Formats: sequence, C-alpha cells, structure tokens
Amino acid sequence: MIEVDNLSKTFKVYHHRKGFFGSFVNLFSRKHRNVQAVDRVSFTVARGEIVGYLGPNGAGKSTTIKMLTGILVPSSGHVTVNGYIPHRQRKENAKHIGVVFGQRSHLWFDLPVQESFELLQRIYRIPQAQYRQNVEMFDELLNLGDFFQTPVRQLSLGQRMRADIAAALLHNPDVLFLDEPTIGLDVVAKARIRQFIQQINAERQVTVVLTTHDLDDVERLCKRVILIDNARLRFDGELTTLRRLLSTERLLSVDYAEVYPDVSIPNAHVVYQEDARVQYRFSPEEISAADLIGAILKKFRIVDVSIQEPDIEDLIKTVYEDNLTLERKLGESLSPDA
Repeated sequence: MIEVDNLSKTFKVYHHRKGFFGSFVNLFSRKHRNVQAVDRVSFTVARGEIVGYLGPNGAGKSTTIKMLTGILVPSSGHVTVNGYIPHRQRKENAKHIGVVFGQRSHLWFDLPVQESFELLQRIYRIPQAQYRQNVEMFDELLNLGDFFQTPVRQLSLGQRMRADIAAALLHNPDVLFLDEPTIGLDVVAKARIRQFIQQINAERQVTVVLTTHDLDDVERLCKRVILIDNARLRFDGELTTLRRLLSTERLLSVDYAEVYPDVSIPNAHVVYQEDARVQYRFSPEEISAADLIGAILKKFRIVDVSIQEPDIEDLIKTVYEDNLTLERKLGESLSPDA
C-alpha cells in the first residue's frame, strides 16, 4: 500500500546578513543554511496494517507524512501510496487517503457537523447510499448523533476528534493518516477512538499510519513500529521485538501462600516486600522467567505470579538516547545508514 524508498527532504532556512559593524541587519542580503528534515528513509506498509510512526519532536515524522499525502515534494527518493505518486498525482491520491491532524480540524467551524459532512460528500462525490451507510455506521460507533447538529466551534475536543476521524473516512479511503488523534483527550474518549480505529481496520482493511506521543495508543493499536530520530530511521519492526531486544530487566511479582522470612533467589533481586507479596527484578540475560519461577516453586508455595514488562516509553527513550546500544542489539533491524 505504501512504498518509501530512500526518501529525503531538505529545507532552506534563510536569514539576513548583519551589517558591517554587526549593529544592524542588511535587508538586501540574505544567506541560508540547509536543514535535513528527512534523511534517506525507506520502509513499506502492507494493505491493512496499523503502523506506529514514532519519534521525538523535530525528528521528521510530520515531514514524512506531508510527503506521503502530497503536501510536500521530496528532495530525493521515491514514494508511492496505493500506486500513486503523491506530489505528482495529488487529486488521485487525495481520493484514496484520509488525514486527521490532532491540532487542526478540516471541518468548517461555523457549520454544524452534519453540514460539514454534506459538503465533504459533494467534494468527494460520495454516492448518497454510501454516504448514508457510513454516517449511520460512524454514528453507531462514535455517537455522532449527540452533536450532529452542533456547530464545530462549540464541540469539545473529544467530540471534534470523533467528528474529524469520521469525516476523514466518509469517502472510504484505503489509507488513513492519523497525527496525534488522541492528544488532550480523556480516558473514555481515547478508548472510544481506539476501538473505532481497530474496528474500521478489521472490517474494511483500512491501512493506518499513526504518529503519536501517547504510547498507550501504540501499545493498543500497533503491532509494528517505525522509529525516526534526527531525520533517520532507527528501527522498523514488531513492538514485541523492540521490547525483547532492548529490555534488560523485568519485574516478577509473587503472592506467596504464607510469609517467608527469607525469599531470596539466585540471579534475582528483591525490590519490594510486604507481607506475602514480593517483587523481584531480574535480567533475562542471567535467568529466564521460566527458570526463575521454577526456582521459586522449588522453595516456596505460591498463590499467584505475574511478570511486568518494561514500559514502552522507557524503551523508546533508550532508542533515542543510546543508538550505539540499539545498533549493537538490533544489527540487521536498523537501516544501513542509521
């Protein structure tokens, strides 16, 4: 569905030269420097995938999305979306994609949601039967009826995001680009939007590219993540692989059948103990979870046991802050130039 090959984008940033004595700006003379926003990024996305495209602010995420949607022209490299070259075939590409920017709305602020939808129906030339079917489905999943007659400017943030996502899908796009779709939302609104994205993806095989700083979105929606930092691709693979390769320590929580005076286990460190509940920290490189649980069962009687995986935010922070460690552990998974 999406093919990105050696994609790069360079911006020229202009600034005025100072005068001879440095005390005033020469308005008639400018110089510029080149800023590399995206640097030789390559990846593919299959039809029906939900992919998290992650990175810190300024990493190049938004620039990549703007090239995929045809807003920006690449400086070099190639990109196709559903067979179209976005910047050369903007109209054709626009017919087959939906885009939601969390900080902006593509609805008309002074119009009720319904009238905004009807305008989009005319813009995309959506057949009446398809339009009615989609509105009814989206209403059922997102409760649009609660605010369908309300002007967009009077909507809460959660209501506007629901309306924006529904509007982006009215014309049955093949690809949906979501930029921070749950930013600023409460827990209930986030859960509803995530559930909607999952259902649309499952029922219609809509390909979803998600950029977000909310790592709960990533864990609940994405099996695969692409990490970009300093304009370059740093990792492309399954979220579980990233966890496994970067995780150095895990936590094992045990509820014992009784209070034991000494609960020490080789290759595991007790980090918390209260009555019969004990929490161990261990490294999978020293002892596997199965072996640790086996060692516990040989010495004690237990009621319950659970393993706590490291937080995904900590893992991604490791990627950003320690690329040498990442390169050593991932090897082939890294892009050649990372």
